[in-house]
Amino acid sequence: MSEPRVLRYAAFASSPDGGNPAGVVLDARGLSAETMQRIAAEVDYAETAFLTGTTDAGARTIRYFSPIAEVPFCGHATIATAIALAEDGDALGPLPTTIRFATPVGDIPITVTREPDGVRAAFTSRPPVITPLPGEDLDAILGLVGLAADDLDPALPPRIADAGNPHPLLVIAELEVFDRFTFDPIAARTLMDARGWPATITVVHRLGDSAFAARNIFPVGRITEDPATGSAAAALGGYLRELGAVPVPCQVEVHQGAHVGRPGLLTVDIPASGGIVVSGTAIPIP
Repeated sequence: MSEPRVLRYAAFASSPDGGNPAGVVLDARGLSAETMQRIAAEVDYAETAFLTGTTDAGARTIRYFSPIAEVPFCGHATIATAIALAEDGDALGPLPTTIRFATPVGDIPITVTREPDGVRAAFTSRPPVITPLPGEDLDAILGLVGLAADDLDPALPPRIADAGNPHPLLVIAELEVFDRFTFDPIAARTLMDARGWPATITVVHRLGDSAFAARNIFPVGRITEDPATGSAAAALGGYLRELGAVPVPCQVEVHQGAHVGRPGLLTVDIPASGGIVVSGTAIPIP
């Protein structure tokens, strides 16, 4: 079998040097998991998405691989794949306005719209589950980033927020503290592997009533922080709803990536119940 064509997109970005790069393979039928893992390592983005076929119900089956392992769900690669389908065509059949990806965490609906600034995609997460973050895990994360419990926003306590991937979620009270924290990527990877956290440790700061800044710790290969994390944005939306921190329904913006030189913007719509809607653009990377 010949090597599949790999597209490269920057998700949640208005230019190719912003947002979060994702690899996209629109026709991965017949590829083994080992081959997909190898391709993801060669692409060396946070994730590469592979469309592997269709279900009997017509959903497109999709798998996500980081450079080191398969992950259950990836929001930015979902957005990139949906927009790549709209722009590049679909080997698996005609593309409707609303498509469904059959992911390892369940079916995810995506709407694709054409707007003056380009194609925009929105996915609806599975209903989020918010659970306590054990004290020992909080202490380990605070030790990792060199912060203390007093640095946290008392109105927004730490939790595990899961809208497809479990994300430990901490909210930093002061912007200056949020901007300056650092961490050892090797220690972060060791902690995340030990706890079984497959995605990011999410650290946010509230900028205003409807805006947040986010940093997502995700050491894989040359990557230390994820530039734009759709699953974490969905998890944040579920967290804010669960804590009653925003009126629902509402829309919030998540600004991410500036700390790694790839600024991006994620739009999060939080309904009164059900899944969280995360939307954004994606730009081809030459």
